[in-house]
Amino acid sequence: MSLRVAVASNDGKFVNQHFGHAKVFLIFDLCDNGKFEFLEKRENVPTCNNGDHSKNSMDSTLDLLKDTNIVLVSQIGPGASQCLISNGIQPFMMPTYIDEALEKLAIRLEKDVKS
Repeated sequence: MSLRVAVASNDGKFVNQHFGHAKVFLIFDLCDNGKFEFLEKRENVPTCNNGDHSKNSMDSTLDLLKDTNIVLVSQIGPGASQCLISNGIQPFMMPTYIDEALEKLAIRLEKDVKS
């Protein structure tokens, strides 16, 4: 079973965007064997505007990510985190190289499956 992962990145190399400020999500499929494949880049209207969050912007981002299982970000607030979880999307803060974050995620998921 593969998982679909959205990565908040402004340069395609690092997980370096706060969830609420992300203008782009890079979409990957993460396979059982730990390999991952880049699928596409999705443009996003950031949910956070000077500390304010609108329901419409959050709904728009949730719709953009509705087919994903996991979101990798550098930071995320508790409200946005809860919105994702309520919609079946698990957020992880992993401010590192994208490849490294996906590899760590694969190892973590493998351990969870074996437990």
